[in-house]
Amino acid sequence: MGYVALGDLLDKSKGSIYKLVILASKRALEIAEGQPKLVNADSQTKPSTLALYEIAAGRVVAGVS
Repeated sequence: MGYVALGDLLDKSKGSIYKLVILASKRALEIAEGQPKLVNADSQTKPSTLALYEIAAGRVVAGVS
């Protein structure tokens, strides 16, 4: 995977940069704790980057609030 545009990520997080940050940080923590990856990536990809890839792919979505 490559670059993910911020606009695409904001669309997936209901337009809020704050929700995006919270969503990505929670998912990155889950990945770091051993949860399975939801997208294909090499083993050297950092959990934070992987979380952003998953959000961009639509595999992780923001909850209702």
